[in-house]
Amino acid sequence: MWKGRTEGWYAPCDQTSESQMTADVRSADATEQKAHEVTGVLDPQTVLDHAHLIVHSLDKVLPFYTDVLRFKVHRREDQPDGRFVALGAGAHDLLRLTERPASPSAGRTAGMYHMSFVVQERVDLARWLQRIAETKTPVEGLVHHAPAAEAIYLPDPEGNTVELNWDPPREVWSRPGQPPFKGNLPLDTDSLLQLLVGQPEEWAGPPPDTTFSHIHLYVGDLEAASRFYEGVLGFERTAAFPGQAVFVSAGGYHHHVAFNVWKGRGIPPQPEGSAGLRYYVVRLPDQPEFNRVLARVRAAGLPVQDVPDAANAGATGGVLLRDPAGLGVVLAVDSA
Repeated sequence: MWKGRTEGWYAPCDQTSESQMTADVRSADATEQKAHEVTGVLDPQTVLDHAHLIVHSLDKVLPFYTDVLRFKVHRREDQPDGRFVALGAGAHDLLRLTERPASPSAGRTAGMYHMSFVVQERVDLARWLQRIAETKTPVEGLVHHAPAAEAIYLPDPEGNTVELNWDPPREVWSRPGQPPFKGNLPLDTDSLLQLLVGQPEEWAGPPPDTTFSHIHLYVGDLEAASRFYEGVLGFERTAAFPGQAVFVSAGGYHHHVAFNVWKGRGIPPQPEGSAGLRYYVVRLPDQPEFNRVLARVRAAGLPVQDVPDAANAGATGGVLLRDPAGLGVVLAVDSA
């Protein structure tokens, strides 16, 4: 029924070998859990919260997210800068969309490579796969980033690539000194669909514990991006394709953010207000951690803008800054 495609996703090649990827994987003992307080490393409880895209047409894009992915509309608003929709799985927002019909297309500039939503149970990835088949929705890749993420890649109607993801238990892929990804294999769609045998035919969509897993970005300068994400924000490198791509995370996750130069070295920053990624939100666990990160941002001389409306349910505050590729990053504080 399905043939998994592996090309072009975590490297511009058909099969990613372990020798191509380097790793800097930290063990998670109690000492290192506190290391962020003195070393500038992000608190291990840091997560990504949601992404906000600018789209040309909500009427064109929204059915993809509600009918194919089966996200729920949390709210709709007519805002001064365009029609707005917040989407998710019934808990907090996972994706926000603002319609701006006249916004320019980014073209060959920095931007979003893909954004990822992760389910906690493999059967829910199977549900997504079944829904994609039922709706005859085109896919770009069906990949097992072994031994970590199982992934389905598909574009929305405006070309924003979505990754639907399930992670095996951490002990399967998290080994000190080893990269979380050893190779790209075809996704085992047969075993996925076998999980649906005996399941109810009706499916209301992904469960409320679905989260925004990670984001992968096109940048023009890998070293500048590394200085920002590692040196300023405090993410830790988990893996890299030397000279091509870097993967970083908080708390030992396989990656929260990745960035690559596969669109071209030296490509210009994303023009502000263009269609595509408006910003994504890094959710910090408490006010002291927010203050530490913001102090590093200010010490680096980076401008920030207050964006309180960017905070999700259960979060407060929100400051917007831009990475060296011009891509928006919002820092928010968990208030749950």
